[in-house]
Amino acid sequence: MTDTISRDVTAAAPAATTKSARTPDVTRRRISVPHLLLIPAIAILLIGMGYPLVWQIVTSMQEFGIQQQFGKPADFVGLQNYLTLATDPTMWQVVGRSLLFCFITAALTLIVGILLAVLMTAVGRTARLTLQISLLLAWAMPVVAAMTVWIWLFDDRRGVVNYLLDMIPGVDMNRFSWLSNPLTFFIVASVIVIWMSVPFVAFSAYAGLTQVSDEVLEAAQLDGANGAKRLRYIILPMIRPVIMIVLLLQLIWDLRVFTQITMLQDAGSKAGEFDLLGTYIYKLGAGSQDFGMASAVSIFVLALTLAISWFYVRSLLKEDEQP
Repeated sequence: MTDTISRDVTAAAPAATTKSARTPDVTRRRISVPHLLLIPAIAILLIGMGYPLVWQIVTSMQEFGIQQQFGKPADFVGLQNYLTLATDPTMWQVVGRSLLFCFITAALTLIVGILLAVLMTAVGRTARLTLQISLLLAWAMPVVAAMTVWIWLFDDRRGVVNYLLDMIPGVDMNRFSWLSNPLTFFIVASVIVIWMSVPFVAFSAYAGLTQVSDEVLEAAQLDGANGAKRLRYIILPMIRPVIMIVLLLQLIWDLRVFTQITMLQDAGSKAGEFDLLGTYIYKLGAGSQDFGMASAVSIFVLALTLAISWFYVRSLLKEDEQP
């Protein structure tokens, strides 16, 4: 009996060894299939974004003007374009103006969007559907069409805004030009950018609010928490991941805003005091034909965007490290 059991164990041992030896190969084969499926997407991403990025970096280290557009070899200047930008006060004025505009508009967009999302959860079905359709129509409107309407609203001669404000006793807004002064220019630009961005924030925040448990809110209400406290201590912490990604996207989009500023400049003034980073790069490249300097500013904006995004990435890494 003992000999029989020993023979069975001895016979089973090679089979078990063979099975365990084959297991890593099978696992390796299974793991390699998803990686192979990712190769086309990665290749398209590298070709679509990698080549323009490399071209921008190379051009930013060259003296690339209008002559180079017709085939003349570009002179390599190394980091000279970056050094010139670093000592240019106009460049830093544009950077400061762009960052201030970016943070103000992104913060206001986030606040208004969250308030609208909370409103959608509080009102009835008909009011909520009306609000959602209105936001969707505002979001779906083409930028050029929307800008045409906004420019007409703030027109100094036939604008509805001046007409309504002029009806207030003691307020003289007759032929007031909103787009001729940098302060009022960027106030108008902020209103337009916020109006165009609020629907995205509102819908994203509303999607997060639908995941908040009603039982938790009812328990907090029974414990004496009013609406403001429930919003601050329960709702906002629970939708914090949604708020963070939406805020990051808004900061990136508002930092690179171009179309709205360009069309407002076409209707008002094109002076340097009205420039943000997008229009500043466009003027260096298409206007002054200095593509080397324009590429250097573009790479700086990319680095600035990565620096802003790093705070979000770092928070994600910390959350992944938590058990």
